[in-house]
Amino acid sequence: MTSATYGTMPAENQSSKAMLWTGRVISAIPVLMLLMSAIMKLIKTPMAMEGFKQLGWPEHFALAIGIIELSCTIIYLIPATSILGAILLTGYLGGAVATHSRLGEAKVIGGVILGILVWLGLFLREPRLRSLIPLRH
Repeated sequence: MTSATYGTMPAENQSSKAMLWTGRVISAIPVLMLLMSAIMKLIKTPMAMEGFKQLGWPEHFALAIGIIELSCTIIYLIPATSILGAILLTGYLGGAVATHSRLGEAKVIGGVILGILVWLGLFLREPRLRSLIPLRH
């Protein structure tokens, strides 16, 4: 009988504890940054509002963007919806990269790095993703 019969994953798709914890630590970096960013938008800190002004976004968008950022991050944190969360965060970060690119800002690299960390952390901790995107040895 195959491993699928018993509902287990093939050995190559299972996570070692080291891989799982490395993925969790890597995932924590963008999560903490995104949570901090969302909270700053939701409580409309002066720093966040100044950022909106510099980027050419009306301040009244802060609440909606903060809710979107927080929602995508929470969806990423829930194991059952983590892949959907990574997809949503990719779209959110793509918007941030586009906004900073439009102004020629070097902050573009921050959004790209966060996106890479979102997917790398998820890849290391999520066997379902590794089965979809197998890496050859």
